Amino acid sequence: MQFGILVNEGPYSHQASDSAYLFARAAIEKGYKVPRVFFYHDGVYNASRLATPPQDDRNVSARWSKLAADHGIDLVVCVAAAQRRGITDGVLGDNFRISGLGQLVEMGIQYDRLVTFGD
Repeated sequence: MQFGILVNEGPYSHQASDSAYLFARAAIEKGYKVPRVFFYHDGVYNASRLATPPQDDRNVSARWSKLAADHGIDLVVCVAAAQRRGITDGVLGDNFRISGLGQLVEMGIQYDRLVTFGD
């Protein structure tokens, strides 16, 4: 089974990103595929490498980047949502890329399930 994941909330203001990350990890550990995660609305803040959380806190962007590198996950940031929030290619963390809503539509068509985290 293939899961597409949609993250609509920012990393430190809502539990959606943490829940999405833990869901993706658990799905992969169970042998399922997570080919793509799409970051939309305030979820685009997950892609910023500019966040510098304290050492005893999680680094959300780095966590997503490592998961993507380890498991070949495509981390897609919505271009329109990113532009509205000042997220450009220059501030993207490793393994994130900016693209359009067509990537989200494709997930809904090609994957077995599309799981949404956040409002």
